[in-house]
Amino acid sequence: MNKPAPYDTRRLSDAQRLSWLRLIRSENIGPATFFDLLDHAGSAERALELLPELSKRGGKKSYRLCSVDDAEAELDAHRQRGAELVAFGEAGYPPHLRHIDGPPPMISVRGGPILANPGMLGIVGARNASLSGRKLAAQFARDLGEQGFVIVSGLARGIDGAAHEAALTTGTVAVFAGGIDILYPPEHDRLQAAILDRGGAVISEMPLGWKPRGRDFPRRNRLISGVSLGVVVIEAAKASGSLHTARYALEQNREIFAVPGSPLDPRSEGANGLIRQGATLATSARDVLEGLSGRLNSVRPLQQRLLEEDRNAPAPPPDPDETFRQNVLSALGPAPVDLDELIRFLDADTRSINVILLELELAGRIERHRGNKISALL
Repeated sequence: MNKPAPYDTRRLSDAQRLSWLRLIRSENIGPATFFDLLDHAGSAERALELLPELSKRGGKKSYRLCSVDDAEAELDAHRQRGAELVAFGEAGYPPHLRHIDGPPPMISVRGGPILANPGMLGIVGARNASLSGRKLAAQFARDLGEQGFVIVSGLARGIDGAAHEAALTTGTVAVFAGGIDILYPPEHDRLQAAILDRGGAVISEMPLGWKPRGRDFPRRNRLISGVSLGVVVIEAAKASGSLHTARYALEQNREIFAVPGSPLDPRSEGANGLIRQGATLATSARDVLEGLSGRLNSVRPLQQRLLEEDRNAPAPPPDPDETFRQNVLSALGPAPVDLDELIRFLDADTRSINVILLELELAGRIERHRGNKISALL
């Protein structure tokens, strides 16, 4: 279980890394749009050249590109902190994260090579955890760590902190909602230092200096489940962030384990509900090991095509006329619709529709949702 995935050692060139960073930091570009642009343009450098015109055709008069100076400053700030930006497809990018819907093109990483280990497991739960909940989190983390698993959590108070502490000797990864230079909560400074001193790592998909907001924690939870084979939920209230992590795990085809609790304790309502909905009931690490028995050697091959220097993009489709662009926009409303359903409804060339959607998204006129769905911003 401790052996890292068989990675190709290819890396982005310095010029590619700068272009990738500029692209993902430019206006209205998220992970899915980033990869759509790479497919459309053939390279990040070419995509940067196309962005102003694409956004203009979508209805935006001016467009904010991330400058070379800003990107170089961010790369230099990582180096000064002993951190690095690891790109999708490179050695060190978490193996299972490569295969989620819309993986982060780049993640900030500080720490050792532990992220190459395919045997990562998330443990999440209540911030206001009970003493017994903390003890259970520590026991699961310790026992699973001794079996070769790396424990992943969000460095929050309660269950997260207990899991990290118990896994210090075997390896643990903390996922941040903000930049990796913004510690939250601040009282976990010693725990973060211990994680790094013991060969663990801290990661984030947000830029350095980014202060976490409420909306950023679901994104962090998606990252916790995305790097993991499965997620163990211990003490989660009915509307807790831990249930968001479980929902992402379900969408990402991860195993979900829930530790049952007293029906009289509101902190157990969420975990008990997960069990009723089909999550694996777990009372010990053995239950987790049995539930993961068919997944332990399931790392899929690394795809390198996005790292190729001069990858040829397919010939672009003709520029759609304004009438067709308006037809696409008219078909969208505030309620998210499935992209495949939109394509069938319009009965048009898929690539032409995708180009229009790129234009509209860059102009801030549409929004992407989980499950390949799209809505118009009114």
